Amino acid sequence: MKVYKFGGASVKDAAGIRNLAEIVSEEKDDLVVVVSAFGKTTNALEQVLKKWLEGDRSYKEHLDNIYSYHASVADDLFTSGNSAREKIDNSFAELREYLISAKRSHYDYEYDQVVSFGELWSTVIVAGYLVESGLNSEWVDIRKSLITDDRYRDANILWNETQLRIKTVFDFSRSQLFVTQGFIGGTAAGKPTTLGREGSDYTAALLANMLDAESVTVWKDVPGLLNADPKWLPDAGRLDEISYKEAVEMTFSGAKVIHPKTIKPLHNKNIPLFVKCFMDPSSEGTVVRSDATLKKIMPVFVRKENQILLSILPRDFSFVMGDNLSMVFQQFVNNGIKVNLVEASAISLDVCVDDERSKVEDLLEDLDAEYSALYNENVELLSIRHYTPEAISRIISGREILLEQKTRSTVRFVVRKG
Repeated sequence: MKVYKFGGASVKDAAGIRNLAEIVSEEKDDLVVVVSAFGKTTNALEQVLKKWLEGDRSYKEHLDNIYSYHASVADDLFTSGNSAREKIDNSFAELREYLISAKRSHYDYEYDQVVSFGELWSTVIVAGYLVESGLNSEWVDIRKSLITDDRYRDANILWNETQLRIKTVFDFSRSQLFVTQGFIGGTAAGKPTTLGREGSDYTAALLANMLDAESVTVWKDVPGLLNADPKWLPDAGRLDEISYKEAVEMTFSGAKVIHPKTIKPLHNKNIPLFVKCFMDPSSEGTVVRSDATLKKIMPVFVRKENQILLSILPRDFSFVMGDNLSMVFQQFVNNGIKVNLVEASAISLDVCVDDERSKVEDLLEDLDAEYSALYNENVELLSIRHYTPEAISRIISGREILLEQKTRSTVRFVVRKG
């Protein structure tokens, strides 16, 4: 069996869903199709959540716009009598009722209760259209099978329980084609959780591992893995094949084309990952596998925006290393902050993190008794794999460099946003 994952750009409208159906219909093996929320639905639901938490009743208008978008796609796809439209109406009614009656809790919890609806809506419509197209697909609510802890917005998989449920639910003796959601899961108590932004790739990798898939194919709006984001560097080139290690290095540096957690479940069972273009399914794309090598060595550029550079100093000028370092990083963990770059000296620690301001402020408050802190906001983290002098000059020329790290294969810069 195989796993296909389709991102939001590939299912942003009725034409995209028809294209998905054509791609799926060409696959003769047992298949699990993992689908993200439509287009910019996740962003739109984040706006609904923001307005709702602020007590701004305009959230209803934002939600109505999201409903109109999904209803128009469904109406374009279905003849009268298809049950998908009724399921969408019922699901929107459920979310509206939640937003009217629920007592507001902390942001991360409410994020998962609200934003997780996007994947439910997209998969109901996709599964319904596949059935209407003559493909006998079965819709699966992954929240009941992908069991996680209650670390909302960045949930961890409870592996043993999840594996038991997955192998029972995805029964290929019953159906050859399943459609399910990426990005979301659920606690054992039935509360929706999410796996982190862009987490649908990770879902596909988890299912592939647990179901012993032959391969995973991620369908994108680009011709494969590129050596840069084409929105940043328009002359970006395609990488024919890369190793798992190279993919991990890219995602750790901030490359958005693959979720950072995707590679490990695939590597553990040596499952290849194909990244292909949904607009040109016959094109080669990129393959990620254990024995791959870069056929043509070229610099790989990664830009991670919306960063903060923290400088943490002990108030008593004690050494940062040793027990102090352990304590500081435990506070990062406690506050749910991921570290993107670290530079330590005798009495200072420089750390580059995502600009999640409320979490950073909570961290600094927790450290305040023993540490002073400064931070530079509005910075970017720029990384180059397989760097050359020309590649470095290309991205840092004229930029203010706040921090630089260099190894034999990778150079990283924290710079002021240009």
